[in-house]
Amino acid sequence: MNQGAISDELSGAIKTIKDLMQLHGITVEDISSGTRAKPTKAKGSVPAQFKNPETGETWTGRGRAPRWLDGKDKEQFRITG
Repeated sequence: MNQGAISDELSGAIKTIKDLMQLHGITVEDISSGTRAKPTKAKGSVPAQFKNPETGETWTGRGRAPRWLDGKDKEQFRITG
């Protein structure tokens, strides 16, 4: 291969790489670090859905149900309005 053909091939490869980086949002820092920074997820608090009238404890309805709801209809403890 002559020098001009090699130069043209490299220019095409660099253009392809730059286009792919732009398409996928990759920066030079992402490549040099070896890992890609993961986008952070917005975390917000979840309002309570249920309340124990005796103790005032609340539960969002996510995760394991609290013991004060064991064997009871949780709808009786739903916070309304």
